[in-house]
Amino acid sequence: MARYTNEMRERAVRMVAEVRPEHPHETAALRHVAGLLGMNVETLRLWVHRAQVDAGVRPGTTSEEAEEIKRLKREVAELRRANEILKSASVFFAKELDRPTT
Repeated sequence: MARYTNEMRERAVRMVAEVRPEHPHETAALRHVAGLLGMNVETLRLWVHRAQVDAGVRPGTTSEEAEEIKRLKREVAELRRANEILKSASVFFAKELDRPTT
């Protein structure tokens, strides 16, 4: 699995936008640019679609919104764990208070 830099991604997306008018459809433009850059067409297609969503051209969840959702899901999971710990502790201390003292 090749890792591409953000600069490479942005350049590839710009190239697709530049050559798009020269091709009958987006897939042809994607194949052309992918061939020039030596990358997988599907990878490039995903980058272009993500850029369109982030720009508001295409409907969907933006990258920023996706990051926020991931952060909130992690936070919810952490709070649920903390809540379970507090419930267990309250049960433990309630039992201690109910125990007869000698």
